[in-house]
Amino acid sequence: MIRLILADDHPIFVSGLRAVLDAEPGMTVAGVATTGADALSLAVEHRPDVAVLDVNMPGGDGLTVTARMRAVGLPSRALILTMYDDDANVLAALRAGAHGYALKGAGGEEIVAAVRAVARGEAVFGAGVAAQLLAHFARAATASPFPQLTEREHEVLELVARGLGNAAIAHRLGVSGKTVRNHVSNVLTKLHVADRSAAIVRAREAGLGGGPADSL
Repeated sequence: MIRLILADDHPIFVSGLRAVLDAEPGMTVAGVATTGADALSLAVEHRPDVAVLDVNMPGGDGLTVTARMRAVGLPSRALILTMYDDDANVLAALRAGAHGYALKGAGGEEIVAAVRAVARGEAVFGAGVAAQLLAHFARAATASPFPQLTEREHEVLELVARGLGNAAIAHRLGVSGKTVRNHVSNVLTKLHVADRSAAIVRAREAGLGGGPADSL
């Protein structure tokens, strides 16, 4: 049996959603809240499998409730159900620890499927939200001069381009010299350059390493 709590400050919507979910075999709604504070109290009291949370509520929004559930060690998974599909809200939900993000305009069957998937531990995003995420990460990749590099490899290349040696980079990043050597080797491979000097040329042509060289 999947135990749920619902939190939304729109009584007609939440009443209809409760009716849909309670009618599903293997689901039961343990409680309904209209504020963020009440949602957290319900989560602590009932320890539901899934908390279906609106983003905007008085007394603490759904993202805050999600983060607080994680902070107090609740096993409940959060499904954010909202009208907003912009990048900022989607990414904020991910950072808060939500397992799913669906739009209120989705049909009842889609919401039920999202609840079941989140209860299984899957990450779920509605079609519209998935499109937003893909567009966001595509823009982020395009904005990077070397999208093939990982974030840490990009950091290493930036420091190499500033003229830092491996020991200084290791000290700056708080990692071992061997780790830095591995990152530099990966950067050379991914940039298809033969040596460190060629990597520096590529990096500076792309606008990296423009600041003054650091000394440690």
